[in-house]
Amino acid sequence: MFEFNTETGLAMLAAYLVGSIPFGLLLTKAAGLGDVRAQGSGNIGATNVLRAGGKKLGAATLLLDLLKGLAGVLIARFAFGEDTVPYAAVAAVLGHCFPVWLGFRGGKGVATNAGVAFGLAWMLGAVYAIAWLGVLAVTRISSLAGMTAVVVTAVAAWFAGETEAFIALAVIAVLVLWLHRANIGRLLKGEEPKVGSKT
Repeated sequence: MFEFNTETGLAMLAAYLVGSIPFGLLLTKAAGLGDVRAQGSGNIGATNVLRAGGKKLGAATLLLDLLKGLAGVLIARFAFGEDTVPYAAVAAVLGHCFPVWLGFRGGKGVATNAGVAFGLAWMLGAVYAIAWLGVLAVTRISSLAGMTAVVVTAVAAWFAGETEAFIALAVIAVLVLWLHRANIGRLLKGEEPKVGSKT
């Protein structure tokens, strides 16, 4: 089922490099807002860009981070073969979370994993979007919406019989939850900020 070879390694490298493009940082610098890592949570993802630069920059970052996850999977599928896709899916998110260009300090992988889910199967992408947007609409807590989406989508892959996709998404879910450990602590204390707040 899983076999690591030259094609797999190349697919992972390509996906990692695409995933590591720090769009949040690039967009905020281009907008004259300085280094987004020195603002808010210090994260380069869409939520912090939203707080630092407003809705348009936040939405642009969200879209571009999603597209790089999708691109990583599609490059693997069409350039290196379907067997490389699960590896590339994980590598794309690793690139976003640990970009070599930024000293391996990046985002938390939620938007990039959305793109990965769409690349693995449109149904999984739809599940991801519904879970993410649904929880966000009800709670207005970005971290809770993202964590819910990654877990629900991995579970959906399992029930759909998509074993390889499930394994990739489960690995990513563990990573995303670990990167959100501080958010989880704040959620348990009722201190996690909501979208639109300045903290």
